[in-house]
Amino acid sequence: MRFHLLYASSVSACFELENTAPYYADAPYTVTVDRAPALEGVRTNVFSLFDLRPDTEYTVGIEDDTVTFRTRGETACLSVRDFGARGDVATDDTKAIQNAILACPDGGRVKIPAGTYRVRPLMLRSNITLELRKGAVLRGDTHEENYPVLPGDIRDADTGRNMIISMWEGDPRPSHQSLLSAYYAHNVDIIGQGIIDGNAQNSSWWQNVKERHIARPRLVYLHECENITFHGVTGRNSPAWNFHPFLCKHIGFYDTAVEAPKDSPNTDGTDPEACDDVRYIGMRFAVGDDAIAIKSGKMYFGMKYKIPATNTVIRNCLMEYAHGAVVLGSEMAGGVRDLQVSQCLFSHTDRGVRIKTRRGRGKYSVVDGVEFENVRMDNVMCPLVVNMYYFCDPDGHTEFVSSKKVQPVDDTTPYLGALTFRDMECTDCEWAAGYFYGLPEQPVGSVTIENVHFTFKAGAKKGQPAMMEDCKEVARMGLYFNNVQSVHLKNVTMEGQKGKEVITEHVKEVTRE
Repeated sequence: MRFHLLYASSVSACFELENTAPYYADAPYTVTVDRAPALEGVRTNVFSLFDLRPDTEYTVGIEDDTVTFRTRGETACLSVRDFGARGDVATDDTKAIQNAILACPDGGRVKIPAGTYRVRPLMLRSNITLELRKGAVLRGDTHEENYPVLPGDIRDADTGRNMIISMWEGDPRPSHQSLLSAYYAHNVDIIGQGIIDGNAQNSSWWQNVKERHIARPRLVYLHECENITFHGVTGRNSPAWNFHPFLCKHIGFYDTAVEAPKDSPNTDGTDPEACDDVRYIGMRFAVGDDAIAIKSGKMYFGMKYKIPATNTVIRNCLMEYAHGAVVLGSEMAGGVRDLQVSQCLFSHTDRGVRIKTRRGRGKYSVVDGVEFENVRMDNVMCPLVVNMYYFCDPDGHTEFVSSKKVQPVDDTTPYLGALTFRDMECTDCEWAAGYFYGLPEQPVGSVTIENVHFTFKAGAKKGQPAMMEDCKEVARMGLYFNNVQSVHLKNVTMEGQKGKEVITEHVKEVTRE
């Protein structure tokens, strides 16, 4: 059984099997460390080891294959207990943990032992590792006044240059400080088997969300950071989005998890915004909104900065109980390029692949080079949705957004290019196999669907495949295409649909093999 090392810190390591199965291995297996059994009955393609020693060589084995690696060295290990943290829930441990972070030398590790640490917002710094040991919980304070309000953007005091400080839903907006933040930091690792808990269910963050003028905190917010890695930790019960990297480079999420109640508002799993080289490998999601939503700002940000989301890899992930499993947009005015999704399992989500945009996102909102491969969907209402009429924002229901008549192609018009979906098994669908609706003035470029099998649930209920005006509720509809330049179907099969397998309107070219 072949496997390779994905990541190693000073005290942990993450590995990935070399196969094509979505998320789960074909059979359970045992992992040895220096020939001694370490993990037994492992079922997932990605697995991790913790409680290792710094600067130490290990040999990890599965059946007849071995990988030898060395953990990183470190300059120091500081326990937050030595700085006065109690971990008893009752004590406010914010100052103790923040002081430990500030006191840690470059290349050092801040260790948080088992316990529940009540904290207000914390700020990370460069060149350190934050380790949440098994049984450690960073639990957010429940009082809103303890989360300072940060400006959306400010002017440099000397040069007058505009600086973005906080983004929310595609625009610079005042926001409450997130539970864990990093600004302009680099070389930071957040690792361990512990939990970052926003504790929003015991606060007022999920109440009256549409009436708020100041954005709620994220669980973790990364602002223009580089080389940041999350390994093993679980994020849960965030006041809003869980992990929000903005304008970041080289970000890795390995064998991590995100949890929130199905009815919790805007608790996206992760929203990488205008980032380059982000890797989600071995993640698990069960949230109240989209699992992964790739973004690049709204019109102002896209036209001014022209920064796309690029080089995103999503592999061996499990998405459960989300609105959409992997989502592009809708705030993607800078564009999305070079997205690769493979070996993932989508289960009980409303939609699987969800691409959502609209007039007003702008001419730099270009989506191209999007590929999904080796994906399994089970009990997903509508596996494939591409919607260029997404009715978001205060003007979302206006004629400008919703009109099906040809409009001028101008600076407000987005573009969707090549979209590829291959080697997919979609079982127990309900609403439709796929729903693709481009703009009449800017049709979707090309859609390729290859080696994909759809089956429908016998008692399928009706639902709206795309959130757009005039989209009727349907059940067991096949693949629907409207305003698409070319559709290429190869070895696409379907069972249990009502009516035609493929429905096309305003499609220039259709090929089927």
